[in-house]
Amino acid sequence: MTTLPRQVPPAAGATPGPELVQLLTPEGERVDHPDHAVDLGAEQLRGLYRDMVLTRRFDGEAIALQRQGELGLWPSLLGQEAAQVGSARALRDDDYAFPSYREHGVAWCRGVDPLNLLGMFRGVNHGGWDPTSNNFHLYTLVIGAHVPHATGYAMGLAKDGADAAAVAYFGDGATSQGDVAEAFNFAAVFDAPVVFFCQNNQWAISEPNEKQTRVPIYRRAAGFGFPGVRVDGNDVLAVLAVTQTALERARSGNGPTLIEAYTYRMGAHTTSDDASRYRLDAEREEWEAKDPIARLKTYLSAEGFADDAFYAEVETASDALARRVREGVRSMPDPQPMAIFDNAHADGHALVDEERAQFAAYQASFAGSQEGAA
Repeated sequence: MTTLPRQVPPAAGATPGPELVQLLTPEGERVDHPDHAVDLGAEQLRGLYRDMVLTRRFDGEAIALQRQGELGLWPSLLGQEAAQVGSARALRDDDYAFPSYREHGVAWCRGVDPLNLLGMFRGVNHGGWDPTSNNFHLYTLVIGAHVPHATGYAMGLAKDGADAAAVAYFGDGATSQGDVAEAFNFAAVFDAPVVFFCQNNQWAISEPNEKQTRVPIYRRAAGFGFPGVRVDGNDVLAVLAVTQTALERARSGNGPTLIEAYTYRMGAHTTSDDASRYRLDAEREEWEAKDPIARLKTYLSAEGFADDAFYAEVETASDALARRVREGVRSMPDPQPMAIFDNAHADGHALVDEERAQFAAYQASFAGSQEGAA
């Protein structure tokens, strides 16, 4: 059996090859790319920094709340802030995003209150936001299942003659699902205005890339007849530029694009996972040198686009968000056990009614035991 080498981007400080679009090196130095460019003012650059810092802080608070028993589970995005914020800020208001379950940075940029996300992982709501109010679909926990939905929505946009696009977010593990391949094929055949945004964070739970694919993920697009591009997923400027290009292509009627944002999941897959059991500390340390927030901060400071007062203001806003998140979650009511059956079907369903009755009897059995014990 032949073991393929890990597919890794250039080491920190090295010049990226043609396969990796990069505009900001890990050292915070601005570089050019022949096919992708972005021209942002100081205020816009500071906005990207603020988005990433606040998203990371909110994510960290969610991890702490889960450890304290306030949430049932939490999938961290630590290390993937640039991939999410950069792509989300390329979207227009009329574009529609289909997330999986880790797109907290995209949710933030689309105006979803973090407490709605936390309420879902606390079991208080089933998402808690109206997808049509900000064109951000509810989270999808089934791996890859939402990618055909994004393609179908995009096909509808094309039939309606709308000047908009859809974007589907998924991880490297989802590319092994048949749903994703089917979505690729439909999108290609019908020139659907959709961008497939794969956050390749190197690990599908505990499975590394080399156990998922024999070629870089972005190259799969060629087999379906549309372009693919690999971008430095820790470079918020490059992600923004590449996503803008792909969205403009889609809106112009030229069909889909597959973006592979090459990044790294700094934390565990979820709070129920122990990443130390399947990967080395040295690997994480290597990627810490490519931190997306640190490199943008270095660039902002070096160019005089931000000063200590700005960073202090962001830190204050970060603290305020953390307090609001903690207080908001702890003040949430406990979910009502029977509410899980509500709205399962608009007009009721015999099987749901049967299951509701069985669960009600099960709950009642505990109440009887407590009364007997008393």
